[in-house]
Order: sequence, then C-alpha cells, then structure tokens
Amino acid sequence: MEIDRSKARWTKATASSGNGACVEAASVKEDEILVRNSRDPEGPKLAFTKAEWVAFLAGVKAGEFDAIV
Repeated sequence: MEIDRSKARWTKATASSGNGACVEAASVKEDEILVRNSRDPEGPKLAFTKAEWVAFLAGVKAGEFDAIV
C-alpha cells in the first residue's frame, strides 16, 4: 500500500520561530521520516529510515555536529 505523503502531520522545530531556519519533520509511515523547509512546503523533502533518524538525533544530542555550526 502506497502512503499519501500529502497527509503528513508536520512538526515545526521550536528554534524555527522567525529566524529563517525553518525546519519541519513528519513521520508518514512506520519506517520513514521526512524533513522539509517549512518556508517551502511544496519543495523538496529529505527522506530517512527510522534507524537513520534515530542515529542522527543521537549524534546531535551527543554534540557530534557542533563543529559544523
């Protein structure tokens, strides 16, 4: 069964409030996480498996990406 991505329930990052860094994420099926720029909701979306997303979040929480910002 194909999942209708247009019905995704997007969650906007609280850090996105008015500073131009507008990121939203949605889980559209059990093993797919989408990420988009909330200022361009019809634009491209990045898709990740649940395992990839969990690994990314763990890296963020551990500070692994702090050097690139």
